[in-house]
Amino acid sequence: MQQSELNLRLGQQRGNWIRLRTLILLRWVAIVGQVTAITVAERTYHLMIDLGPCLMAVGVAVIGNLVAMFVYPENKRLTETENFLMVLFDLLQLSALLFLTGGLHNPFSVLLLAPVTIAANVLSLRSTMLIGGTAIVIVTLLAEFHLPLRTEEGVILRVPDIFVFGSWLSLIIATIFMALYSRRVSSEMNSMSDALTATQMALAREQKLTDLGGVVAAAAHELGTPLATIKLASAELMEELDDRPDLRDDAALIREQADRCRDILRDMGRAGKDDLHLRQAPLSAVLEEAAEPHMHRGKCIHFEDGPGEGGALQQPSILRMPEVIHGMRNLIQNAVDFARGNVWVESMWTEKEISVRILDDGDGFPPHLIGRIGDPFVRRRRGEAEPPARPEYEGMGLGLFIAKTLLERSGAELSFANGTDPFTGDLPSAERRGAIVEVVWPRDKIDGRSGSNAVPLGANRPIRA
Repeated sequence: MQQSELNLRLGQQRGNWIRLRTLILLRWVAIVGQVTAITVAERTYHLMIDLGPCLMAVGVAVIGNLVAMFVYPENKRLTETENFLMVLFDLLQLSALLFLTGGLHNPFSVLLLAPVTIAANVLSLRSTMLIGGTAIVIVTLLAEFHLPLRTEEGVILRVPDIFVFGSWLSLIIATIFMALYSRRVSSEMNSMSDALTATQMALAREQKLTDLGGVVAAAAHELGTPLATIKLASAELMEELDDRPDLRDDAALIREQADRCRDILRDMGRAGKDDLHLRQAPLSAVLEEAAEPHMHRGKCIHFEDGPGEGGALQQPSILRMPEVIHGMRNLIQNAVDFARGNVWVESMWTEKEISVRILDDGDGFPPHLIGRIGDPFVRRRRGEAEPPARPEYEGMGLGLFIAKTLLERSGAELSFANGTDPFTGDLPSAERRGAIVEVVWPRDKIDGRSGSNAVPLGANRPIRA
């Protein structure tokens, strides 16, 4: 699914999130404000306002609210079309009231921005453009066509034409700016919310898989003894039943099925179990586990490791956290997707840091997106003519966002660059000219053998019913 289609669908879904009761309450506030303004203008400032049409315009809003309250349930969620019609109604009702009270000479004309701002926050792009275009047309008409405000002496209250033009221009600019600003902010917040939801789902899935692997492996370990006993007893029965072929075949079947159970449990238990000593693993083992789903996708993944300056020769054991495994898996997947044929996973450690670099021989990150990598729903510009590296789908940056979020949760810092960038330093091989992702952890955040994160070794615990 392309990003434009996804955003349209999400926008329509968010339009359905607004309760009718919310808009009814906002409209009651507007009605109270309108009645108060009319009353103060007529009683305090003695302006000659045609109360009949003004109260009729306000009464239309009151009737609309009463109908909505008694016809629909309070918890009704409005559709995109219903939300659009509600906002459009408020815009037209306010415009009618301004027409009766001086047009742009009325200082309350600035309230025309309110429906546009609401539309930009909760409606789709098409609906927002319709509301904004309608507001611009109304502002233009109110600048020329309106009933003037008069004092009780008959003096017409109006501002100089240059100020009317300034008010018209400022309202046009404010309408466009507020619509763009509000929509941009709400879009960023909604995208971040969607991406964080996807991150939580990915982490929950990885945690369930880790827990499931531990339970299965522990079961395989604990069932090994009874299966061995069954196999031994069936073998002895086979020897004693040589003179009874029918019973001997049954004993042979028991032994065969015991072997089958052993093989099944052995295969299921390869993921490791949740014993204390397997909550940590060597750095290279964790990286290979993360890369395992992408090892047979037609690209060659090379693993290189070694100590950095001042680092011990023995590689560290790190915590097997779901955040680390799933985050590194997403980074490796991205490299495999865009590589021509090779991906390198380099790991290095010192006394203070553990770092992993993932490189590929592809074209690298788009230069104009280097600063935005890690943000959700980022993709190439539409004007770019080059064909996508992954024709099967259009990347939106969600995988990199999930990886960045999960790895930063584990204490890591991520940096993104291209191998052809002169500021990245000398690379071991000219083939590694594509994208570079470097993940660096402070050693005390992830080391499983030292510091506060050290995992104590203990005996395996049997599963009890």
